[in-house]
Amino acid sequence: MDVSLISSADNVTDARLHRLSGALLRNGLSLEIRALGNSADAPVGAIFRKAPGGLGFVDRIIRDMYLPFVAKGKVIIVVAPDLLVTTKIIAALRRKKIVADVHEDYVELLRDRVWARGLMGKLAKIVATMATSAAAQSDLTTVADTQVPPFDARERLVIRNLPDLSLLTPSGSRDTQPRAIYIGDVRTSRGLRMILEIAELSPEWIFDIVGRIAPLDAEFVKDWQATSPAASRVSFHGKLAPATSWAIAEGAWVGLSLLEPTPAFTAAIPSKLYEYMAVGLATISTSLPRSKALLAESQAGSCADTATDAAQLLQRWLHNPAELDQIRENASAWAEKNFDGASEYQAFASAVTRLLRA
Repeated sequence: MDVSLISSADNVTDARLHRLSGALLRNGLSLEIRALGNSADAPVGAIFRKAPGGLGFVDRIIRDMYLPFVAKGKVIIVVAPDLLVTTKIIAALRRKKIVADVHEDYVELLRDRVWARGLMGKLAKIVATMATSAAAQSDLTTVADTQVPPFDARERLVIRNLPDLSLLTPSGSRDTQPRAIYIGDVRTSRGLRMILEIAELSPEWIFDIVGRIAPLDAEFVKDWQATSPAASRVSFHGKLAPATSWAIAEGAWVGLSLLEPTPAFTAAIPSKLYEYMAVGLATISTSLPRSKALLAESQAGSCADTATDAAQLLQRWLHNPAELDQIRENASAWAEKNFDGASEYQAFASAVTRLLRA
């Protein structure tokens, strides 16, 4: 086995996991994936071995200790911060090489998590700091964007979450009924409550939300579904594999990217923005600096920082379809010209291949 991709936290439906796996498989490498989820959702061509346990904290710690021991690959790719800490030690004993894939600035991201307060927050920050250090000492470090640490790694590759077109479905012709979609992590800081408020202010629109609802928001969603007059127009699809998720984009009009201005999000650009553009959707985004700049340059959407403003945009586009269609055309054209994800994924696969031969 050439490569093992392991995670104690991610489900095998994770989009970045699929993009990285696809790059390796296209380059003829054998790959096993050990993560949560079901084999039906795994990338085609990979061997999937379900990680043991559930979503609990203790189960995750057990996976942190177990997965580095059972990974069969000559190179182990690690995509969870706490797992990096244990894998660094265990892989050294097993004479395995490590690739650390760092999705986000782990330390900054904790400021977005309600649970990361008090003693738990201090412990989480220690683990995040240790994970960043372990990533820097890995044989290869891949990061999801330019601002993501570590910056002092042995070999550091920026592998942005640019679209893998093999996983996406173009939006194509618009459905008769106007429809907006959101695909991603479903939680308050990523715009959940704002989307639901927009739905209540936009009675002519329907909404599709794809992704796992954060546990801290689950009760709110349940109450909203039971009491809101807009509940029948909002569909929650849960966590789906990337190709299945993006099939829902067919016929949609607009993509929503409504992240709150947390420290980690302010410095980043959401991968869904790239994907909405690639499938030909107009985007409504909160005015995070990099998102705002991208939409201004591409003319692929507009910014709105309140549900009222977003609802007004939807209403305007509903009654001015020619304007909307021009925005959608702008999105597709800009993505086709500027998104060279294939070269970044190829650089990743080539770097892993060099590790195997070293």
